[in-house]
Amino acid sequence: MAPMKKALVLFAHGARAASWAAPFERLRDLTAARLPECAVRLAFLELMEPRLPQTVAEMVADGVDEVTIVPVFLGQGGHLLRDLPLLAQELRAAHPGLRLTVAGAVGEDPGVLAAMTDYCVRSVA
Repeated sequence: MAPMKKALVLFAHGARAASWAAPFERLRDLTAARLPECAVRLAFLELMEPRLPQTVAEMVADGVDEVTIVPVFLGQGGHLLRDLPLLAQELRAAHPGLRLTVAGAVGEDPGVLAAMTDYCVRSVA
């Protein structure tokens, strides 16, 4: 049996200004550099392409059978409480062989929060 082909999707909101995506693209590139065996992609909820369903469909077509979605949001707002669970349900229905995991919002992680706190504290020094 072939090993699981894993992928990671960094899921961001999206914005009208193209420049808004730059930090998320850097995060994607830095993450991909540390996960050479894993496909790392960036997908958006709205206003920007690619969207999450398109990204996951492309990865499944490439033979990916395990996807982890990491919401690069600071908090669990309406998009993560309502929109993302619905999208995940639709993805599971569209790709029945896919193992799909959704992580919590990146900004809710204690380590991320500690790094942001450190940054804020250093900015006053």
